[in-house]
Amino acid sequence: MRAPIGTFEDAAPAAERLDLLPAPVVAALTAGWGKFTAEQVVHVDSDPAVADTAVFAEHYGVELLDTSANCVVVAGKRGQDVTLAACVVLSRTRVDVNGAVRKHLGARKASFASMDTAVGESGMEYGGITPIGLPAAWPLLLDPAVVDEEWVLIGSGSRRGKLIVPGKALAALPGAVLVEGLGVRAALRGRLNSPSGGRTGAPSPGAP
Repeated sequence: MRAPIGTFEDAAPAAERLDLLPAPVVAALTAGWGKFTAEQVVHVDSDPAVADTAVFAEHYGVELLDTSANCVVVAGKRGQDVTLAACVVLSRTRVDVNGAVRKHLGARKASFASMDTAVGESGMEYGGITPIGLPAAWPLLLDPAVVDEEWVLIGSGSRRGKLIVPGKALAALPGAVLVEGLGVRAALRGRLNSPSGGRTGAPSPGAP
């Protein structure tokens, strides 16, 4: 099949690629959410060596810089309480961790979660974390600009491969909430990676 965005040679419905995806993502796709199913999600196979957003776009289409979204894991702290959450912003922006995230979580301090925490708690691969299949207890914060895109490229839960989903499908995910100002415009410098997310993460983008 032809992917709706990008110049991918190997694309197929995610329902046909479950063997390439980690267990939490498979479970979420199999169950579906709202009116969305795995048949409506496109999986594109890709080289894990070029998974970072800027390099990925060089290989599969520079227009992906405008339609890719990064998923990063953050930790909000208030006293001894720690709340893990996922943030999804377009790759041309960075997550406003100390502003929008901290305020929404009601935290005294917010920061990117460590790699061990992000991987261990999500069950996904570092550099490929995706909003599909995250722990049910996590808030899923979305920048409205992501939802406004007809199609969005996100991580697959693995460094190998990406998922292409309708922007509105992300807003229907469990725990999803739109947060104005979550994504802050950022200059593109080499690679857009977040310390915890999908490289597609946010700059410095998650996971795609």
